[in-house]
Amino acid sequence: MALHFTSEEFEARTSRLQAAMEAEKLDAMLLFAQESMYWLTGYDTFGFCFFQCLVVTADGRKVLLTRSADKRQARHTSNISDIRIWVDRGEASPVNQLKDLLFEMDLLGAKIGVEYDTHGMTGAVGIQLNDQLTSFASLRDVSRLVPTLRSVKSAEEIVYVRKAAELADLAYEAALTEIRPGADEGRILAAMQGAIFEGGGDYPGNEFIIGSGRDALLCRYKTGRRALAANDQLTLEWAGTYRHYHAALMRTVIVGTPTNRHLEMYEAASDALAAVEEKLRPGNTFGDLFDAHANAIDGHDMMAHRLNACGYSLGARFTPSWMDPPMAYKDNPAVIEPNMVIFQHMILMDSDTETAMTLGRTYLTTQDGPESLSKLPLDLAVKSG
Repeated sequence: MALHFTSEEFEARTSRLQAAMEAEKLDAMLLFAQESMYWLTGYDTFGFCFFQCLVVTADGRKVLLTRSADKRQARHTSNISDIRIWVDRGEASPVNQLKDLLFEMDLLGAKIGVEYDTHGMTGAVGIQLNDQLTSFASLRDVSRLVPTLRSVKSAEEIVYVRKAAELADLAYEAALTEIRPGADEGRILAAMQGAIFEGGGDYPGNEFIIGSGRDALLCRYKTGRRALAANDQLTLEWAGTYRHYHAALMRTVIVGTPTNRHLEMYEAASDALAAVEEKLRPGNTFGDLFDAHANAIDGHDMMAHRLNACGYSLGARFTPSWMDPPMAYKDNPAVIEPNMVIFQHMILMDSDTETAMTLGRTYLTTQDGPESLSKLPLDLAVKSG
């Protein structure tokens, strides 16, 4: 088995899940989120794009129902000893095969928690699951249960997060060597991702965001490349990734001479990040983080140019996104705890002047205040040639 954590670590995670299940009075859980399976057992695959389910009972038993293509994958990457295969044939439904498995496990009439809110379950599967199991057992949506447990990192996880942060810094340094007038965005991306792969890292949960000129105002990846102009702006959002753990960063780099608007927006973003850092402490909420960000930016008369969220938790994530709950948006009551890994991004996009400015980094929360996991300076980056 290729496990990246000790047996004691996995046993502790199972115990935490069992305690949460007992508190929720659950006899079993149906885990569909790949992140949950990886956290609990080490199981590592992209096969969650097809149907698969990890059944976990209150006494800690684990049974994986997956496709034949993932049988060896599960054996090699996880500590799951009981692996069942649902068979692709005709109109046969894997949900029916899951129902048979649950009957075999003596879960008829049981109280079962289900992870509905995950990319590992399609709407079609959810409908089938409810149709087949509503009269079989008592189902309840517990989609937030395991993500809540995962949001507080163990000592073993933090080792991987720190490595991811080192790789993120190396990626940015590699990018800076390529950023200049005439540089191709594709070469910049290649340098960044190459630094991470060379450092032993992984593909991220979603594509790196890169955009220059007007595209610097975009917050999502899109296809298509351009070369940088003599005076330009380049927005980058990327993450170092190690053992699937992410440490994200965000910067807008100025090529040539920054405009006055760039400087004004940088000052607002910098003030907002400093205000957020003051609130990034155990006992405060993710809503408090958003308010600190919004108040600082609004104080610069830039409310129209900010977003309605300013960050989120990070951890071991799979495609299509590295974002993890909780998220920093208005009135989110989720409480900040020690040993959370939280990415905070200050994003300002002025469509009137087509000016972009971003500033973001990942923190580890401690009782003494937030620790930036990146060693990069927060100064406005300007590349003149």
